Amino acid sequence: MPDRERDRRIKDVGTLKALAHPTRAQLYRALVIARTATASQLSEQVDEAVSLVSYHLRKLAEHQLIEEAEPQSADGRERWWQPASEGVSIHDEDFRDAPEKAAAHTAASRLFFEQRADMYRRHLDERAHWSDAWTTAADSSEWLLKLTADELTELNRTMYDLVRRYEERGRAAAAAGDTEGRENVAVHTYAFPFRI
Repeated sequence: MPDRERDRRIKDVGTLKALAHPTRAQLYRALVIARTATASQLSEQVDEAVSLVSYHLRKLAEHQLIEEAEPQSADGRERWWQPASEGVSIHDEDFRDAPEKAAAHTAASRLFFEQRADMYRRHLDERAHWSDAWTTAADSSEWLLKLTADELTELNRTMYDLVRRYEERGRAAAAAGDTEGRENVAVHTYAFPFRI
């Protein structure tokens, strides 16, 4: 998807709510990983009926989060889907101007956090099945820093740029057929102020 928008910024509550449904968020994440898939393929990943998955995919498409893709097989009955952009971004400042918008943003953020935490819990439960190389490479870290808001913004941009470089490297390698030893890797960051 080289010609697609990078990190489509979600600014409206309707689109945020469409994505912040538990099943839809799982489907969107699965579709980002797969790049293209059918409802049947995705239903296996989210353990839902194909008809329900089809419904949720149509809801994501209504909000231009996903779109129909070129068929990947000769079976004309299959409807293929792909993300409509290279990721999405959601920013607090776009939802601060009304209490209902702020509440929707908070609810969505909590859902996304819980799903990410579930991914990490699953990794912890399954890490004995990964090779030594992968268990050594995996990381869980915490840093407690004293920063200004500007420094935190700079830190976030630096980390974002670094992860993007690795994302692009992995996609280029996969496009070139270099898939040996490559796995899906989740990188979750949370950087926020707090008081004791």
